[in-house]
Order: sequence, then structure tokens, then C-alpha cells
Amino acid sequence: MIQRNVVRNLLVIILVATLYGCASPKPVMYQGVPSTTYLKQNTDTGDKNLPYVYEIHKNFIKYDKMIIAPVTIYRDKDSQFGDMAEKDKMTLVTYAQAQFTEKMKSKFQITTLPGPTTLILKVILTGAETSTPVLSTLSRLDLGGGLYNGVQSIRGGEGSFTGAIFYVVEIYDSSTSKLLSAYIAKEYPNSMNIAASLGSLTAAKVGIEKGAEKLAKQLQQTKSGTTASQRMP
Repeated sequence: MIQRNVVRNLLVIILVATLYGCASPKPVMYQGVPSTTYLKQNTDTGDKNLPYVYEIHKNFIKYDKMIIAPVTIYRDKDSQFGDMAEKDKMTLVTYAQAQFTEKMKSKFQITTLPGPTTLILKVILTGAETSTPVLSTLSRLDLGGGLYNGVQSIRGGEGSFTGAIFYVVEIYDSSTSKLLSAYIAKEYPNSMNIAASLGSLTAAKVGIEKGAEKLAKQLQQTKSGTTASQRMP
């Protein structure tokens, strides 16, 4: 009986992994994004959630102000929103604007005026996945699903039937309009975060929070001059 249960649980894990793995795309090199021609495959940071990056500026210590441009929706044919309703896209835009503003204002003086010590931050939402109602939560409570999500949590992978956010970050020098850093990212909650499985957009929102926090941390490190050997983002 014990052996039979072990086999059953392994089969559940394989089934969930197969179903969800097939339904979870990776970000693409969006052809309509301004920074696309600069982006390269990320072979340096080891962050699988940042597949494409561009960096020309490693030290942001001279910048103490930031202009946060309105968050926009990417609408070209290679966007990854699927059949998401327009109102849900705009909900995510509003949330992203609030989150990136909140995280950046603790590191920079937010302004609307360009200058030699002012950055411009542009965030473009390029896609999103919604969580599957009920299944997202139940797959963390069921023994087999719980095992799968536990393994994913250790690996930093996505949870079963859980949403995510795809986006592009571009950072410019406001006085020269020169692109200093850019990247494409996909963010999602920890696979064992049950609260993030509730509601179709909750996981994507958590992904936005994680993305804003990650950027704030990296910019703070480069401002302090402690990451000369590290790369943005």
C-alpha cells in the first residue's frame, strides 16, 4: 500500500509538471520594444527570470533623482497576454505604476524634470498569466501537488496553475536620452505561496512587487558603489 501511494504521488507530480510546464511560456525578444536591438541573452547574472539584458552603465552613484514614466501595455503581435481582458491589463498597469513608484521613491527623489543627475524609468508590461481558479490553490493542498510545488519552491520555479507577469524595464539618462540599462523579465510568486494563488490576478501582482523590489535593490547597490563586479539588473 505504501509503495502504491508513492507511485501515485510521483505520477501526480509528473502530470502536474507536464501540464503546467507546457502552459508556462518564457519571455520572448519583443520586436516592438525600443531597447530590443540592444538586448542580449543573459549569460552573466545566472537569473533565469531575466533572459535578456543590456547594460552600458554599472555605476549609478551620480544619480539621485528619477522620472517614472507611465507604465504602458505592449500591444504588438508577439505580446504574451493571451485572451486577458482589457480591464485586467489596466488593473495590472495601475498596480505596476504604484509599486515601482513606491519602491523607487525610497532610493531616489521622484521628479518630472530632466537633468544630469536624473534617470528615466520606463516599465512596459508585455504579457501576463492568470491563476487558474480553485486548481491553483488545491494543487498546493493536495499531497501530490504539494510535493511538486515544494520542489519548485526549492528550485525557484513556478507553482502549478499560477499566474505570472512579463515586462520590460528601460533606464535612461534624462539629460542625454541615452539608454543605460534594460532587461526583459518574468516574475511570479514562490510556488508555496498559497495566498498568491487566490484570485486570478494576485500572482501577477506579486510578480510585479518582486520585480520592483529587485530593481530597487540593484539600483541601491550600484548607487552605493558596492557592486563593481556585478551587472545590472
